[in-house]
Amino acid sequence: MNNKNPKPIKGYWSNGRFVKPEEIALEEVGPPSKTQLKAEADEKQALGEALLTLRADLIARLDLPNKLLDALKEAKRITHFEGRRRQMLYIGKLMRPLDIEPIRAAIDEQANGSADLTLALHLAEQWRDKLIASDEVLAQWMTDYPDTDSQQLRALIRQARKDIAKPETPGEAPRHGKSYREIFQLVRLAMKQAPSA
Repeated sequence: MNNKNPKPIKGYWSNGRFVKPEEIALEEVGPPSKTQLKAEADEKQALGEALLTLRADLIARLDLPNKLLDALKEAKRITHFEGRRRQMLYIGKLMRPLDIEPIRAAIDEQANGSADLTLALHLAEQWRDKLIASDEVLAQWMTDYPDTDSQQLRALIRQARKDIAKPETPGEAPRHGKSYREIFQLVRLAMKQAPSA
């Protein structure tokens, strides 16, 4: 006779029924818990706080409801702590039905800058450094951006090269003159005005 106890079955009780580990993956996801709902409400309220600091052009792009825009304006006006706290709760409530991904993207764009702007700045910096380094690059630049004032650009490049050639105090970081910055501005403006291919 075998008097051994059977192995206990692993699992847990949920909503009045026993769930085995192999059923966990197959179990349907129910409604969100109170904890999840509270976390989402807190996140939306925090995003509402961040909306107060968002630039006007980014807010206009979000296409927010008028009621929320009015509530944001009112929150900026309120200085009393308790009144502002209540207004922020109201803003969080107004944000519940909204899709928060575009709002997150706009806040991120303001904090970190848009990827397109960052890329344009890096390209302008690269062109500036190449133009100062080599005369052949100037011919390529004039081919790509024929509307550039070539005399002004040549003068700025000459001046930037002179500034770089000056002896520096040992141990100091190299300093670039005004012409170095002006080349960057000229290149950036020309790239911005050029028709995109």
